[in-house]
Amino acid sequence: MQDNCLIQGTASAYAYPLLIKQLLHTPLAVAPTQEIVYRELKRHTYRELRQRIGRLGSALDAIGISRGDTVAVMDWDSHRYLESYFAIPMTGAVLMTVNVRLSPEQIVYTLNHSGAKALLVNTEFLPVLESIRDQLEFAKVFVLLNDDAAQALPAGFAAEYEAMLEAASPDHEFPDFDENTRATTFYTTGTTGAPKGVYFSHRQLVLHSLATMGALTSAPHQGRIHRDDVYMPITPMFHVHAWGMPYIATLMGLKQVYPGRYVPDNLLRTIEKEKVTFSHCVPTILHMLLSSPVSAAMDLSRWKVIIGGSALPQGLAQAAVQRGIDVFTGYGMSETCPILTLAQVKTSLMGDAARELATRAKTGLPVPLVDLRIVDPEMRDVPHDGRSPGEIVVRAPWLTQGYYKNEAASEDLWGGAYLHTNDIGVIDGDGYVQVTDRIKDVIKTGGEWVSSLEVESLISRHEAVSEAAVIGVKDAKWGERPLALVVLKAGCAADQKAIQDHLSAFAAAGTISKYAVPSTVLFVEAIEKTSVGKLNKKLLREKYERSYQAVRRHAGPPSLALNADTHRCSGRRCFGRTRKSIAGGWPRLRSGRI
Repeated sequence: MQDNCLIQGTASAYAYPLLIKQLLHTPLAVAPTQEIVYRELKRHTYRELRQRIGRLGSALDAIGISRGDTVAVMDWDSHRYLESYFAIPMTGAVLMTVNVRLSPEQIVYTLNHSGAKALLVNTEFLPVLESIRDQLEFAKVFVLLNDDAAQALPAGFAAEYEAMLEAASPDHEFPDFDENTRATTFYTTGTTGAPKGVYFSHRQLVLHSLATMGALTSAPHQGRIHRDDVYMPITPMFHVHAWGMPYIATLMGLKQVYPGRYVPDNLLRTIEKEKVTFSHCVPTILHMLLSSPVSAAMDLSRWKVIIGGSALPQGLAQAAVQRGIDVFTGYGMSETCPILTLAQVKTSLMGDAARELATRAKTGLPVPLVDLRIVDPEMRDVPHDGRSPGEIVVRAPWLTQGYYKNEAASEDLWGGAYLHTNDIGVIDGDGYVQVTDRIKDVIKTGGEWVSSLEVESLISRHEAVSEAAVIGVKDAKWGERPLALVVLKAGCAADQKAIQDHLSAFAAAGTISKYAVPSTVLFVEAIEKTSVGKLNKKLLREKYERSYQAVRRHAGPPSLALNADTHRCSGRRCFGRTRKSIAGGWPRLRSGRI
């Protein structure tokens, strides 16, 4: 039966689909001469960007890419990657962003699982490609991405990128098609099991861009992004579309700066030279930048930085604010495209430095169109009192609708018609969400549940601490105990008692339970991270469980200085998840004053 309430357009009306190509209209109208910069090697305008996108579209046709084909990209952050963000899905093909930090075996798996037909690969990754090429089932067309025009084309490659574009027409006609067409795919970087593929449509990417732009530009003071900003990502473009920010920056017509491979001192020099005012990164990267001697003499007071991937420790937030950086948290997952919340400080909360700092480090306020709930195991909403914990579940128009070719995991992800984040959090009366821990990382000790994220944040506020991680380890008496791993600032000293006394003050004030104070602190040279720069809690538990047991068994010294070797490992979350229930309901966590 026909629904008479549905709009019936006139025959000549244009039904405007939400396609990625539509994001180009505004910058070409309002900022056609604005710059896009790649290192010190290339500068061009938005008008030239559109021509290069057209050339890439024509070139993809010439090498046999058809609608529905998957085209994979292995590159550092570059103007080429930005062009691929647009041209590949605009042809009706699917962009697959390859996590170049995965093992060769995992790269093979993701390329084969996605069915990638063509691969655009940076010359730096040729050794990896050569080691896996015989194992690729579908990828038969290879294009070289190279900063050195003089390098010869390797055997078996169809073309070099710039030469391919030069020979192609800029007047490519990108067709209209259904806005629900798959545009991108990439793989969550799991610490266990095979990576899982997530995917997003044109409609989803456009709506994510519009909603996140609305949130970023609506703030009256803190965390406001505007047309005069200069954007530089410090989140890899293979990682959840660089949090979707290149699409937003393009839509707004911002000057964009792409730094290539991340080298801290080079990043800082680029920020200074190009007058970068807006970036995003994981806490580890910000910590490295602030620790670099190059940053000491720099004026960073114009720089706005969104921190995601891991919790923003208050100590790091304070260090950034002291340098004049407008730092605040963003939250999401690979499965959520990713932005769900931003911790912009409401005007009513400004004026109190301590409260403002705490707000910046919270998980944040939901961005427009996000239906975010915190629920108990029966899917009932918990009170918005800043203390009652539950699992964060969400709905939004840009969430992945499942895992590619994995129905069982997809159903688990979407239990009860809400996407389950597997994060435990609280929400306060002002609407701010605070993730208190991941379900798998909560520590049960002395009959109480302890938030590892909260203890990490508090440890980070000690003046001698550069970085901290807290993990749960088995304990014969208490079931589990928190074990603190601490990296000290250069030239600073602290021992186990100093860290314990620091935390005991918060326990005495009621911020944390006394059981949250670690009985053992290990001082290490570095803390292992995942492939996207987050704390690798699984690896840390495996590595330091034995060290903890040795200390407790032999009543050794109050602290140990251990070398923490850097491991090449992958981590699932961007933000990823693993569903797991806790018998008896969610832990009663103390959210504290973070």
